[in-house]
Amino acid sequence: MPDIEIHASAWRMVEVGRVVLFTHGQYLGRLAVIVEIIDHKRVLVDGPSKKENNQVPRHAVGLNNMIITPIVIPKLPRAAGRGPVAKAWEKAEVDSKWDQSAWAKRRDQREKRQGLSDFERFKVMKLKKQADLAPTAASFAASNSKLSPASSYPSTQTSGMYRAQAI
Repeated sequence: MPDIEIHASAWRMVEVGRVVLFTHGQYLGRLAVIVEIIDHKRVLVDGPSKKENNQVPRHAVGLNNMIITPIVIPKLPRAAGRGPVAKAWEKAEVDSKWDQSAWAKRRDQREKRQGLSDFERFKVMKLKKQADLAPTAASFAASNSKLSPASSYPSTQTSGMYRAQAI
């Protein structure tokens, strides 16, 4: 029988030191780190962010109220106190890693768009259409410049009846 090695994906593994994002409740949208695993449904988290409105006090929370992120604080000891967790948070630069992630950028953009008025949403739509058409207009102008001048084409006369169709 052949030897088969099965490797689990470490990206979404619940582990001590894994950074989580709250999806429900009082701390919606805030980051915290898993400090201790209580059971298969609950963990003890702590969020010592430098941003005052993003801090999360140490408490037990269900795993169904959060999303596990790919950010990990390496070698965080189990049940570490608030001081060591804060030092490890700063050393791992969790806030800057999160701010640079595409996930955080999409969330910020979504929040900004949700706060727009109807007229501001209309302006965004018009700007997006303009941006979509800009490459098309430039490529159309470039392709037309390759054609020979209009004077080299034979003149075509159309009768009045078909003039509207020819234009």
